[in-house]
Amino acid sequence: MVCIVDYGMGNIRSVLLAFEKAGADPIVSNDPEIIASSQAIVLPGVGAFGDAMRNLKALGLVDVLKECVTVKEKPFLGICLGMQLLASVGYEHGEHEGLGIIEGEVTRLDGGNGLRIPHVGWNDVKVDSTRVPYDGFSDQPNFYFVHSFRLVPKSPDVVTGTCDYGSEFVVSVAQKNIVAVQFHPEKSQKTGLKVLENFLAFSKQPACSSTC
Repeated sequence: MVCIVDYGMGNIRSVLLAFEKAGADPIVSNDPEIIASSQAIVLPGVGAFGDAMRNLKALGLVDVLKECVTVKEKPFLGICLGMQLLASVGYEHGEHEGLGIIEGEVTRLDGGNGLRIPHVGWNDVKVDSTRVPYDGFSDQPNFYFVHSFRLVPKSPDVVTGTCDYGSEFVVSVAQKNIVAVQFHPEKSQKTGLKVLENFLAFSKQPACSSTC
């Protein structure tokens, strides 16, 4: 059972429909017991880092997410803001504590060369096709982005994809049971659908004992 966490931040329905198209039968919930009983967890999101953390705390979801992801090591997919929330700290409209699951910080995207922020639209991504969720990918797949901030992980070992938007930034990370992407797979047509299919396949595998 794949549980899409609804904490009041963004595009839940489009993520639900995309997972259904990928062959899953997901549920949407903010009930800690349902999340804890799920086989895999998806944390999507659109909006501000601080607002998202406040919502997660108000719903009592911070502890259950940490327990499920770091202790029980359930397969986890973070999408856009859901990727950023894994960080130790975020600096969007002030300083805010994150979930602290991936050591790092969330800072404003530096487009450079006069490029507009937010970064909206399609862009090529340099991916590591040996790492989840890029199994079977080649060249530089194209994904759809909508964001002004980016995750800067402390360890380069977790990085699975990068993108150039005036300057290079991290697009995706993977660590043990954790997969996260800055782009929106639910808006990225065939390439996005493949990412979701790969995550679903990954979620059925035995838990990873090292970085995936």
